[in-house]
Amino acid sequence: MGATELGYVRGFEEIDSTDIADVGGKGAHLGELLRINDIRVPDGFCVTTEAFQRIVAEAPSIDAQLDLLSRVKPDDHAAIRTLSAEIRRVVEGVTIPDDLVAAISESLARLGEQESYAVRSSATAEDLPTASFAGQQDSYLNVVGLPEILAHIRKCWASLFTERAVTYRRRNGFDDRRVRMAVVVQRMVFPDAAGILFTADPVTSNRKIATVEAGWGLGEALVSGLVAGDVYTVRDDQTVTTAIATKSRFVQASQAGGTQEAPVEPGRQTQPALTDAQVVRLVRLGRRIEAHFGRPQDIEWCLVGDDFHIVQSRAITTLFPVPETDDQDNHLYVSVGHQQMMTDAMKPLGLSVWQLTTPRPMPEAGGRLFVDVAPALATPAGRASILGTLGKSDPLIRDALQTVLDRGDFIRSVPGEESVAAPAGAPPAPIETDPAVVTELIRHSQESVATLRSEIRTLSGTALLDFIQADIAELKRILFDPRSLQVIMAGMEAAWWLNDHLEAWLGEKNAADALTQSVPHNVTSEMGLALLDVADTIRPHADVVTFLHRVVDEGREGDGFLNELAELAGGQEARDAIRGYLDEYGMRCTGEIDITRTRWSEQPATLVPTILGNIKNFEPGAGKRHFEQGLLQSRRKEEELLTRLRALPDGEQKAEETKRMIDRVRTFAGYREYPKYGKVSRYFVYKQALLREADRLVRSGVLREKEDIFFLRFPELREVVRTDDVDAELILQRREAFRSYEALTPPRVLTSDGEVITGRYRREDAPPGALVGLPVSAGTVEGRARVVTDMARADLKAGDILVTAYTDPGWTPLFVTIAGLVTEVGGLMTHGAVIAREYGLPAVVGVEQATRLIRDGQRIRVHGTDGYVQILA
Repeated sequence: MGATELGYVRGFEEIDSTDIADVGGKGAHLGELLRINDIRVPDGFCVTTEAFQRIVAEAPSIDAQLDLLSRVKPDDHAAIRTLSAEIRRVVEGVTIPDDLVAAISESLARLGEQESYAVRSSATAEDLPTASFAGQQDSYLNVVGLPEILAHIRKCWASLFTERAVTYRRRNGFDDRRVRMAVVVQRMVFPDAAGILFTADPVTSNRKIATVEAGWGLGEALVSGLVAGDVYTVRDDQTVTTAIATKSRFVQASQAGGTQEAPVEPGRQTQPALTDAQVVRLVRLGRRIEAHFGRPQDIEWCLVGDDFHIVQSRAITTLFPVPETDDQDNHLYVSVGHQQMMTDAMKPLGLSVWQLTTPRPMPEAGGRLFVDVAPALATPAGRASILGTLGKSDPLIRDALQTVLDRGDFIRSVPGEESVAAPAGAPPAPIETDPAVVTELIRHSQESVATLRSEIRTLSGTALLDFIQADIAELKRILFDPRSLQVIMAGMEAAWWLNDHLEAWLGEKNAADALTQSVPHNVTSEMGLALLDVADTIRPHADVVTFLHRVVDEGREGDGFLNELAELAGGQEARDAIRGYLDEYGMRCTGEIDITRTRWSEQPATLVPTILGNIKNFEPGAGKRHFEQGLLQSRRKEEELLTRLRALPDGEQKAEETKRMIDRVRTFAGYREYPKYGKVSRYFVYKQALLREADRLVRSGVLREKEDIFFLRFPELREVVRTDDVDAELILQRREAFRSYEALTPPRVLTSDGEVITGRYRREDAPPGALVGLPVSAGTVEGRARVVTDMARADLKAGDILVTAYTDPGWTPLFVTIAGLVTEVGGLMTHGAVIAREYGLPAVVGVEQATRLIRDGQRIRVHGTDGYVQILA
């Protein structure tokens, strides 16, 4: 049987999207392109992954090198460089078997043995919808003759193991053994012009705007960045913008094979490479290709005479997805994650459960949730409410929304009509300043969670799922209790009153920040201080401290180390202290709004580095002192402000009003953190019960592993429980999709056209070079910046300034150590802001790209009163 019959060589006409495993992403796309009417694709064939596997199998040294490579860390560049170079050397030196040579020769004879060909890699993880490997492997142009084609096929195989490609795979979770290589051999066309077509705007992500880049000669000049090409944007079959570049050089075929650079004649350098009519025709072809593949495409094209040839098409993987709708209306989406201080991707069960607990629809895209504010913005009342609320909490969102409104063509105003999707109507009625209201709300929530724990314990099967569905109604009843909303609004309004009036009367900016330190009933700030008490229990016991350091160094997981503690001197007390903390706060974690996230009770070792940091950085009794110092500073600030007010005209009245508002904000401000604590407490009870059910499904062979349930929506999970049957392929697809979503950065504001709207701080008061953000906790502090992306790996010392993307309650244990806070996400009333004020930490949030612009270890100054950060060294 010949190599062709064995499946080593296949013509494009034999290939479609089901053949990715055989011909890789590029090869499969070329086969699909041939199936689209009026799309010209130069003919060719693929040397399949079967051929590559055979070559690897017949070179045993490659297998040994892959074993070594699998044990190398992604950031060990020297080891990757050495091992990958050795693998490439072996692959480029292999002898291709005679039957495979014959099959390749036969295909060349059919197409023209002395024709020129492009020889390109086509890896099985390349050019796929969820991960673009563009440029990770090699391509060769104008290759002529069988010996040269065979040599370049070997080079393509070897290019799977360049240092860059290996590093990319290691960082993105692709197994080197599972990514296999096919090779595309395609007849060359020698174009007058060539370039790239993006069927969505690569800058704004707008799906209705296509962008064409064009230059003279072969497209490699543009792809490689050798020259800048002409750039055209097209919308609705009209060229919207045209930017003609000076194209001084181009790439052409060399008579000796390969390509060469050449100068462009002076008279053609500033001539457009395409006419407007050609640009529109090319975009129409691109839209046809996009419709075939079902997503925006990055297309490489060539123009020969007046005919366009398509030589490659791949999905644009950097675009943030758009929520799906069943209408053609304009929608304007605001990120929920930016309000919740959790912008990571969520798994399907996490999205589904959160949606069940919300009072209004929340469409999803890219593993994130959004709210469509277009209907509300269409009415004067809704517009005022949305812009007013977001103007206080996140100026970047407000500015982005205003940008859309100012265009005048996306959201049509409806004067005098109220939108059904406008925010909840009238504000809650005022409430008396009575601390008993807060304690009653907390008591009611605690009793409800205790009842839930008791009643859910014995349930299983569909009865469990139905019980959780019913209990979510109880969760919503508590969460949206009118008294709870009254308390939250009363605290916020009192803070706003104090800030506005004290700045007007005394010139005191953000006065409420100092006045709300160490308020009662702030469960999140109490959580941070309680971990200091745990450190106090452990600190005297040297053997326990040494053991906990070993837990960190060994990367221990689970809670097994807690049982080992009991064998050490002082270990019993240490274990009881940690377990007592987990009983109170173990339902929390970073990203806690996603029910699928690992909780501290499930992974107590997560807290050990912070406990050890507290032991090192603080003296005994620090938790109590911290609270008392905050309380003392708050009272002193109160006395100072009231004294200054009394010296003003009508001072006694102003002081009396201010005192009432101070009492009000201190009574109610702490409660704002409690509803989320109650919600997350219920989530953890649900999760524990669902995992018990998942364990049953694993034992009965329905699921492969318990965590498979995280990739099912809640109704889908109920159906799996009911039928004992699951779509394993669906779970696999969702796992892959989630991995791709993790790499995306969600926008604050997104249109239904896919356009990312970026807001700006329209301020002129910051010093040159300062990073501007939103001031949320007053004061100024200098210190060492610690850029932290994973709380469990934070290495903080007293006085450090935490710089991170976001902080939700799971980050609170770090706040007792730091001296200031800078985040990329956040608003006046989001977690980081509330706890920073509670602890008296200067804080600036909403600093875009802070974790990239500030380097770990740099000295910075945080201006929490005026809202900017200066990099000092």
